[in-house]
Amino acid sequence: MLTDPLVEAVTGARVLLFDFDGPICDVFAGLPAPQVARELTRLVAAESEAAGAKAAETSDPIEVLGIAHEASVALGQKIEQALTTAEIRAVDVAGEPTPGSVAALRAAKESSRGVAVVSNNSTQCVRAFLDRHGLGGYVAEIVGRPSEQPHLMKPNPYPLIHAAGLMQVDVSACALIGDSLTDIQAAHAAGASVIGYANKPNKAEAFVSLGANAITEDMQAIADALFAEQIT
Repeated sequence: MLTDPLVEAVTGARVLLFDFDGPICDVFAGLPAPQVARELTRLVAAESEAAGAKAAETSDPIEVLGIAHEASVALGQKIEQALTTAEIRAVDVAGEPTPGSVAALRAAKESSRGVAVVSNNSTQCVRAFLDRHGLGGYVAEIVGRPSEQPHLMKPNPYPLIHAAGLMQVDVSACALIGDSLTDIQAAHAAGASVIGYANKPNKAEAFVSLGANAITEDMQAIADALFAEQIT
């Protein structure tokens, strides 16, 4: 069911920025993130016992990447390449796009809004998934994980600001659709609006506490809001 904050957030934006993992694709649905984290951790441990021990404490591949970069530039580069390769493997077996996401992407483009993907996943894996499912034509720009600069990933506002620049608008004219706390934090830091995609229990409450402009549990609601604008 549409809510006024959702309609306002969607229709008030000139550019919609979509996070990738969640709003568009369940990246690790077929190749579980903990498995990828273990693969990366073995590579880290082979180079640095201390970093390997620290990496073994997390099941998040992105966190393993950060630990590798903290250990050394060379190790960070090696793990980044390995993570990108794993992400491409993952999206090949991730299944169909998130329900409602294709309709949302289509509605955004048909409403003459700009569309970009802003992700902590690699640009290569985002592009591979979009191409695999024939969605590339809906997305004007992809801003993936900044190469060799994990500190610039969300919640840093850099990816949103960079995407806005590529789309030739001020970031305040953008709305980010994201499913994580870091998405909310990055949008606030950048000065963009943000719609929390609450695809798991308790996320909505967390998004409210962080001041998301709107919250939806269904990506189809994004498309419905844009469609409602066209007929009013």
